[in-house]
Amino acid sequence: MFNNLNQLIILILSLLFAVTLHEVAHGYAAYRMGDDTAKRLGRLTLNPLKHLDFIGSLVLPIALFITDAPFIFGYAKPVPVNFVNLHDIKKGMILVSSAGVLANFGVAILSGGLFQTMVHFQWIWYGTIFRSFFQDLLSFAGYSVMINTVLAVFNLMPIPPLDGSKILIPFLPVSLRIAFAKMEHLGMIIIFFLLITDSLSRFTLFFITPLINFLLGR
Repeated sequence: MFNNLNQLIILILSLLFAVTLHEVAHGYAAYRMGDDTAKRLGRLTLNPLKHLDFIGSLVLPIALFITDAPFIFGYAKPVPVNFVNLHDIKKGMILVSSAGVLANFGVAILSGGLFQTMVHFQWIWYGTIFRSFFQDLLSFAGYSVMINTVLAVFNLMPIPPLDGSKILIPFLPVSLRIAFAKMEHLGMIIIFFLLITDSLSRFTLFFITPLINFLLGR
């Protein structure tokens, strides 16, 4: 019981860090491109309380953890971006939308490096009084790889309002951009459908699981 609670806390901490960094990356990229909306609203901070979404950051991941889901997923409150303020709207939309995904991929790679290094040198710390600390750190790195990889790949799907759709829109003709904009209110329904069916599990097994295993050195 205690071990499961301990693992859940570590999972939540790694998730909060991942989704917070994702949103801050969006806001910072927008700020560098000319939109200071996120900065004015105090969202360019790594304080997770500024980005916390009760359902997406706590309820959803806990439910997935308890039900032993094949993946752990969550989200934070989106950082507001006014694309009209960007110096170059087309280039800015691509860069701002890509920033969160790139941040998650970067953290996943660094966490994978930490995880593999700790496993390789576990003979140094495993028998010491710091064993519990290093085991928790190892768990944090492992969860960080998994969560950041899921967030990055999942957000690349071209379904509004995910980042992949915003990256794709500037390359589409005007008529398709309008159609995409009209689809946005249906996007969450599509995503929810993927979550409750085997569709996302197949997607996970095909794309995400091999990448996670590679980063963890398996």
